[in-house]
Amino acid sequence: MSAELLSVAGSIPSSCLLRIFHAAEAIAKDGVDVVKLHVGDPYFNPADNVAEAFIDAVRRGDTKYTGVEGLPALREALVEKLRVDNGVDSAVSRVLISPGSCQGLASLLQSLAEPGAEILLPELHWPVHLQQSLLAGFTPVLYPLRADFRPDPEMIEAVATPRTRVLLINSPANPTGVVLNADEITALLDLARRRGWQVISDEAYEHFCYESEHVSVASFERDVPVDDRIVHSVFTFSKSFAMTGYRLGYVALANDRAADVMKVVQEANIIGTSTPVQYAGIAAVDSRSEAAATNRKLVQRNRDVALPPLVRAGLLHELPAGGWYAMLDVGRTGLDAETFAMRLLERTGVAVVAGNGFAMRPDVDDRGRIRSHDYAPWARHLIRIAFCVDPAWLETGVQRLLEFVDECGGGLDSAG
Repeated sequence: MSAELLSVAGSIPSSCLLRIFHAAEAIAKDGVDVVKLHVGDPYFNPADNVAEAFIDAVRRGDTKYTGVEGLPALREALVEKLRVDNGVDSAVSRVLISPGSCQGLASLLQSLAEPGAEILLPELHWPVHLQQSLLAGFTPVLYPLRADFRPDPEMIEAVATPRTRVLLINSPANPTGVVLNADEITALLDLARRRGWQVISDEAYEHFCYESEHVSVASFERDVPVDDRIVHSVFTFSKSFAMTGYRLGYVALANDRAADVMKVVQEANIIGTSTPVQYAGIAAVDSRSEAAATNRKLVQRNRDVALPPLVRAGLLHELPAGGWYAMLDVGRTGLDAETFAMRLLERTGVAVVAGNGFAMRPDVDDRGRIRSHDYAPWARHLIRIAFCVDPAWLETGVQRLLEFVDECGGGLDSAG
């Protein structure tokens, strides 16, 4: 199709995540037991009270529409959770429920977008952040990261322009596992406030910090008048409570003005979030302390047991400080990331994600369409693995990956 006929959506390529997902499904249909290290879907399940709350809501007929904002009881519970767990001073009027944090992010981006506006995303990013920004009408500007994948305010400011409107922060980060400390967050927030930017804080992995406590960006605005606040925080039930298939998330807006705008977007996009799922969410919040702590320990055990061999092999610099993922460098094989991922899948049944797809650099025209794209050259040999999966499968996958790397040797396998 001619570029002139493409819509913005039509110009956006599918992500590296979707491509490997389909490839893994294809060989699974041929009878291969795929070791799934490519998807952040946990091996543990939600607490029993979550399923019971969902079923009870269905049986008693609580299956009608709720308001676009979500159930008041769930929002009230989340205001208390934000206060106690995150140090965030919110209010029911500023907390909106969404069918998954992805949809919450999409609505938030749409509510902040304006013609010609730019959004600052990390150069190593979750591909959905890039896709959603483009669909909302933003022009993405990728800010450089240091060698340790940490953001640097001076480097961010250097790529900003007068059209910059939003800075996106993701801690713990997908795909790097980087966890920002209080000093780093303060510096980023000071930069955004000085430049007049809004801030989106994606905190999907808030309960998965292994060496320090999670710090919510909005907690630094407790003493700022509500109308002057700039941090919009996005959370999910998928990770902390293993509710990936339930599709439930929420956004804590900076102020009531922003919340009112997002309500309009939510009304247009979803009408409302599944009512029984919201009752399941209330149960999850009520039992969050035990459930989140237990799930964190399960993932941390996977990290501490299965990933050290990757460090010893020189494929992983250090254990991830947070999140569910590790970025490996397989450059010694002589294979680029996409070739490595496909051959690993075909020869060993282990599915991983090519890391260059997390470093896509789009060239966007003045109508918001991608004219062309490439990938950051430094990401050419990176792959991402998920370590939230079944421990036995994780250890099997890591062992097969290490054996495959050894078979490839110093690039001897790169020609086939």
